[in-house]
Amino acid sequence: MHFKKFLLVIGLVLASPTSWGDDQILRIGSKRFTESYILAHVLAQTAQTATAAANGKSDKVEVLAGLGNTAIVYAALQAGNIDLYPEYAGTIDQEILKNKTPSSLASMREQLKPLGLGVDIALGFNNGYALAMRGDRAQALGVRTLSDLVGHPTLRLGLSNEFIGRADGWPGLAKHYGLPQQPTGLDHGLAYDALRGGQTDVIDIYTTDAKIAHLGLSVLQDDAAHFPRYDAVVLYRLDVPQRFPAAWQALQGLAGRIDEPAMISMNAKAELQSKSFEVIAAEHLSPSAKTVTATMSFWGKLWGPDLPRLTWQHLNLVLSSVGLASLIGLPLAMLVAPHARVRGVVLGFCGLLQTVPSLALLAVLIAWVEHIGYLPAMLALTLYALLPIVRNTCTGLAEVPAGLKQAGMALGLTHWQSLRLIELPLALPMVLAGIRTATSIAVGTATIAAFIGAGGLGERIVTGLALNDHALLLAGALPAAVLALLFEAAFAMLARCLRARSFTSA
Repeated sequence: MHFKKFLLVIGLVLASPTSWGDDQILRIGSKRFTESYILAHVLAQTAQTATAAANGKSDKVEVLAGLGNTAIVYAALQAGNIDLYPEYAGTIDQEILKNKTPSSLASMREQLKPLGLGVDIALGFNNGYALAMRGDRAQALGVRTLSDLVGHPTLRLGLSNEFIGRADGWPGLAKHYGLPQQPTGLDHGLAYDALRGGQTDVIDIYTTDAKIAHLGLSVLQDDAAHFPRYDAVVLYRLDVPQRFPAAWQALQGLAGRIDEPAMISMNAKAELQSKSFEVIAAEHLSPSAKTVTATMSFWGKLWGPDLPRLTWQHLNLVLSSVGLASLIGLPLAMLVAPHARVRGVVLGFCGLLQTVPSLALLAVLIAWVEHIGYLPAMLALTLYALLPIVRNTCTGLAEVPAGLKQAGMALGLTHWQSLRLIELPLALPMVLAGIRTATSIAVGTATIAAFIGAGGLGERIVTGLALNDHALLLAGALPAAVLALLFEAAFAMLARCLRARSFTSA
């Protein structure tokens, strides 16, 4: 437990030294889909405006957007990494509280209270789950309801991974209707293109999605009433009203202020007009204000004002993880290199870590450190970087000629003196190659950090996936590729300097 606390302190200091321990920042989270991004900014702008009016200056409000699915955002709320986020009553009822039958908000409040959480501020709209097909395809097959799917077992279902895993999603739906299909996991942001392109026949949707009408989709009727209502609410930590009284009072004013047409319109502005989430929120809160926005080009997205911040976060993750992996891996390799059996076990363990899917490893680390963001992301990248560093160091030491080692012993050198003066200098090019490989892996893998709120260039990729915005995806991927090339160039230059130095010494 003390080791976990030590890691947490180090991680927070490295991640944000200026805001570490600052309880005066209202942190608002969101899930990784368009509507949740928008609602998070609506909440943030409402809170910020209220605090400015109350004390002449706006308290700091931070939006941690696109944290992931329900499990990750809820874990962040429980751990105190965020203070509140937009959620849905049906999700709280069935997915979080695991209630078998629908409960009232009052009942949910009582169940959440022992957890230090509360639910309030019904925003005014229901965004339910549903399944949809292309209109022409549904009409040709005569599919109008969910019950009709039973008669078409060959239909291809492309469902979001969260929906497939949720109790109120596919497992309950398939059992309730007796559906025979086996769905394939598909990111929600890509599902509409897959449906339009005929790559899948049925997708799960949110009923406030803007693309339903835009693409002329047929929403299948829930004729056996499986899905509960998903009224939009705010899930929050119980100390928020005391810590941020002005902000909380303002947020209460949002109750009933967003109906379904308004939410569909806001989603359309993001997905069909490519407006930013901040602008959409501002337009909703101040309809009379004229907001002039031009569709941003690829170059505008690439060189956006967030580029320095995201690049620094990405570099911080890469350098700290590779640095920590080197501090662990180099001494470990020196210890095990002379012992074949132990070396094989260590290399096998490091290789096994490489086979663990990145999101699965992140989930395990989040549960272990009880924290989202920088720390679990940095630890995951460190574990992935261990294999090339340990393997290359062991290989480099093994390739040192036995005659040179024996000469060192003949001169009276101890094992560690021989290692420091003879073996490591000769193995250095191979060791450097291992660190170089680890760095390349870290630059690419660091993009996953955005899935748990650690920032980096993956933040653009995650948002681009949510919006199916290919230009924004590329605006995140391209700088990451440039970083990888710059690191490669730096290591190549270092290798040349080492070779030139060795020739000069010779």
